[in-house]
Amino acid sequence: MVRLSVAIPDSSLSEHSTKLDKSRMASQMARCAAVFGVDAILVYRDGDNVADRSLLVTALRYLETPQFLRRGIFPKTANLKFAGALHPLGIPSHDASPDPQTIREGEIREGLAVTVRGTRYVDVGIGKLLPLPGRGRDGRVSVRFGSSHPDPRPVAIPRDQIPHYWGYAVRERGSITQTVREWDGGVIIATRTGNTATPRRISRYVGGDSATLVVFGSPERDVHEIAGGRLGARDMIRLNFFPRQRTRTVRLEEAMLGTLAILNMGAAAT
Repeated sequence: MVRLSVAIPDSSLSEHSTKLDKSRMASQMARCAAVFGVDAILVYRDGDNVADRSLLVTALRYLETPQFLRRGIFPKTANLKFAGALHPLGIPSHDASPDPQTIREGEIREGLAVTVRGTRYVDVGIGKLLPLPGRGRDGRVSVRFGSSHPDPRPVAIPRDQIPHYWGYAVRERGSITQTVREWDGGVIIATRTGNTATPRRISRYVGGDSATLVVFGSPERDVHEIAGGRLGARDMIRLNFFPRQRTRTVRLEEAMLGTLAILNMGAAAT
C-alpha cells in the first residue's frame, strides 16, 4: 500500500492576516491529510516567520491528538486560541469511548504515559490510570490491550504495528533542499512548471509498498523558487496536477486536496 507524506513550508499561513483565519487554514490542511491517510506532514523552513511556524505546527499536532489527551499535552497558548472553531479529524484514534466497559482484548488506543512514584501508568481516557509495563518516556503512546474489562492490560506498541490508518506525524525540518535530500523514498514535486500528471507518470510513485513525499510550495512562491534551483537529481518527478487551471494561482489547501485526490485514485488503480 502506498505511503504518502507531504512537505509544506512554514510560510503556508502567510496569506492570512488574522490568527483565526490562519488557524482555519491549518485545520483545512489537517483534514486533507487525514482524509487521504497522509503518514507525516513535514514543515520545512521558508523565511523567518517564527510565529506562523509555531502556530502551524501546534495546530496540526493539536488536531491530530485525540480530544481526551489534549489537556495533558498542550498548555494554554495563544496558538490554540481558536481551537474550538476548528473541525475535528474524525480518525480512528479519536474514537475511544470513556466507558471502561467498552475496552476489548486486542483493542488499540492512544494514551498518555505518566510516571507516578517510580511506577509507569497510562491514561487512556477512562477516568483512571492503568499500569503500563516496560520502560519509556512519559508522553503520548499507543497501546494494545491484552485483556478486556474489568482487568484491561495495556502494552505499549510502535505505531507501525497498527494495521489501519491512525493519524499523521508532524515533523519540523530545515530547508526544502535538506528535506528532499534526507527523504528515503520517491519525491513528487507539485509544480505548475512540471509535466502533466498522468496515470503513467505517477504509477511508479504510488504503486506497491512505496514511501512517497509530495512537496508543495508556498502561497507566494513555487517549489523551485523556494529551492533556488538546488533540488538536485534523485528519485524525483515534477508534476503539474492542475494543467488546465483557469485561475492565476491555486491556493495551497486546494493544491493539497486536488493533488492527493489524484494520487489516491492512482493508488486505487494499481
